Amino acid sequence: MGETDTQIAFLTDFDDTAAVQNVAEMILEEFGEPTWKDIRSRFRNGEMTLKTYQELAFQEITVHPSILGEYAAGNVDLRPGFYEVYEYCAESHIPLVVVSLGLDLYIKPVLAHNGFHDVPVHCVETRYEDGELTYLYRDVKSGKEDEGNSKGLVVQSFKRQGCQVVYAGDGRSDFEAAREADIVIARSILIDECKAHNINYSVFEDFYDILQILKSVS
Repeated sequence: MGETDTQIAFLTDFDDTAAVQNVAEMILEEFGEPTWKDIRSRFRNGEMTLKTYQELAFQEITVHPSILGEYAAGNVDLRPGFYEVYEYCAESHIPLVVVSLGLDLYIKPVLAHNGFHDVPVHCVETRYEDGELTYLYRDVKSGKEDEGNSKGLVVQSFKRQGCQVVYAGDGRSDFEAAREADIVIARSILIDECKAHNINYSVFEDFYDILQILKSVS
């Protein structure tokens, strides 16, 4: 475990982080109604939460969720180095966990297709009943149920277990987790958020960068 014998846990965002693409938007582009971009604009303008945007946009898709999962599995690329990080974490007994505000109906098929059935995932869980998607949020802050899942809450849960949390992400939705994490690895918009709030971070382009950081702290 290294000099401090502190348990490391590696938590990573999915869309645009573990996955090269923004998978949710790929699916909406392929299967969604044209109005999904209008809904996204309203979200970006602050008129609704990410939870509401996602539910409204996916609710308009008429195909079975299994088709969405198959499409994602066949068209999404995991970021180079993901396998090597997975192997290193397994060998070093470091928990590797995906933490996403996205949907299980595409995250889990992508991971399974690439042989990562055993990677734990904290995300929005979905059920398909009577032709309609329903959503289940398990990582919710009390009093903030309207916001959906909280990445920061997941980070806190690992810290309570005595872990030093390394978190990798790319967007504004990752800032809550970055604020709670011990070590932040960022790209894209998350870099700007960390700079704006004076949070220390390292930069990554692929998971080989992340592997070197994990090796340096574990």
